[in-house]
Amino acid sequence: MFTVKASLTHTPSSRKRREVVENNEFAAFARRIIRAHGRRVAAGDVEALRDLTALSAALDEAIGQAVIGLRAFGYSWAEIGARLGISKQAAQQRWGGQP
Repeated sequence: MFTVKASLTHTPSSRKRREVVENNEFAAFARRIIRAHGRRVAAGDVEALRDLTALSAALDEAIGQAVIGLRAFGYSWAEIGARLGISKQAAQQRWGGQP
C-alpha cells in the first residue's frame, strides 16, 4: 500500500496561503505589456485593435478561474469580496454560477 505525504496534498480545509513572491512584479509586468499594446494600436496599428479588445475577455476569464480556485482552496465569498472591494453578495453574483 502506498501513502502520500500530507504536505503534497491540499484540501479546502488546509487553507495554507501559498507564498508567491513574484506576484506583484508579475502583475506589474503584465500591466506594462498591456499599456505598450495600447500605445502600439494608438500609433496606427488598427489591425491590432481586435487583439487588444480580446485581452479584456481573457482577463475576465482569468479572474473567474482565480476565484473558482480560491473557492476550492477554501476561501469564502466574504474574503474574496473583501480583496476586491465588493460585498460577498456581489462576488457570489458575479462568479458563483461559473463551473
